[in-house]
Amino acid sequence: QVQLVESGGGLVQPGGSLRLSCKASGSIFRIIGMGWYRQAPGKERELVAGFTSGDSTNYADSVKGRFTISRDNAKNTWLLQMESLKPEDTAVYYCNVRERTIAGNVMGYWGKGTLVTVSS
Repeated sequence: QVQLVESGGGLVQPGGSLRLSCKASGSIFRIIGMGWYRQAPGKERELVAGFTSGDSTNYADSVKGRFTISRDNAKNTWLLQMESLKPEDTAVYYCNVRERTIAGNVMGYWGKGTLVTVSS
């Protein structure tokens, strides 16, 4: 019953910035993991940034120093601040959340994605 909606994508020039949002709705008992993924044309979906166990952050080598992940618990929203964007960052970006339900099961949820295009 959890739904994720990404927003903030669009067209930006190389060197520019964007901020992506992932808003969750529905009942979440306990979040055990969260990540931003992306899939470029002709490539496999890859992890970009996420919160790992213990609420530590993890970034792909390709985005370290340029992307920052954060959260707003009051709004049930996760953010991805993207700086110094490169053409190779062009992709559909997806939000993924895993939760442990009240019954003890692990459930995963995906948003439908938001397109980021970095081009002159």
